Amino acid sequence: MILDIKTHLHYRMPQKTDVLLQIEAAIQPDQQILSSNLDLSETDLEARVPAEDAIGERLWLRVQNDFVCTYSVSVEINRDAPDLAGLAFTPPHQLPGETVRYLMPSRFCPSADFQNFVIAEFGDLQGGARIAAIRDWINGSFQYVSGSSNPRTTALETFVQRQGVCRDFAHVMITLARASSIPARMVSVYGPDVTPQDFHAVAEVFLDGAWYLVDATGMATADRMARIGVGDDAATIAFMTNFGFAELVEQTVEVTERN
Repeated sequence: MILDIKTHLHYRMPQKTDVLLQIEAAIQPDQQILSSNLDLSETDLEARVPAEDAIGERLWLRVQNDFVCTYSVSVEINRDAPDLAGLAFTPPHQLPGETVRYLMPSRFCPSADFQNFVIAEFGDLQGGARIAAIRDWINGSFQYVSGSSNPRTTALETFVQRQGVCRDFAHVMITLARASSIPARMVSVYGPDVTPQDFHAVAEVFLDGAWYLVDATGMATADRMARIGVGDDAATIAFMTNFGFAELVEQTVEVTERN
């Protein structure tokens, strides 16, 4: 499976502004970059730095006035969409050290507040079977409603409102997984069936010795998405973090697939 991706950003910064950009598909064993091109308008600074968990890279820019970025890439996806229900649970004391941080509550994922809920709702299930049940419960209980949340909305608020966008579905998925003592992190991806087309947020859970992608919206499967970057929650996977005012002029994402 090959994904052809085109991303166009146009923002306006009236003052010199530091910008941290992460829009490039990551080089990973399960996805190969066949070709790529990144065109940037004139900037004062360009420096590449490793992203979270060394998955992908971020680009430091210093921008003033109009910032225009066009990125195109072809990515070959070499991963399956596994049956999560058959994946084993790893007891916390046996987890690799680098996964432990993803058991903890984070800014948008207050997992400690949901331990009683996951026991009551999913207590008879473990490991991948519990993750599959949580994914299906979110998909059946929540409505995808554009504009129903904002960048400050937490998983608790989404849980109460029963609606949100992809970042909100992912936050709830991550929160309930962590409350179940299963490491979970947020992942930014490109996917061909994401509607409306945009940078997409999904969860990734650690089961049976490996990380597995999970999309509670049902719009993307593991074998048809290109990973960009990972983090604790939405605060650390943003495609663009600007340290100053930025006005959106235009933004488009197009993802198509071919065999």
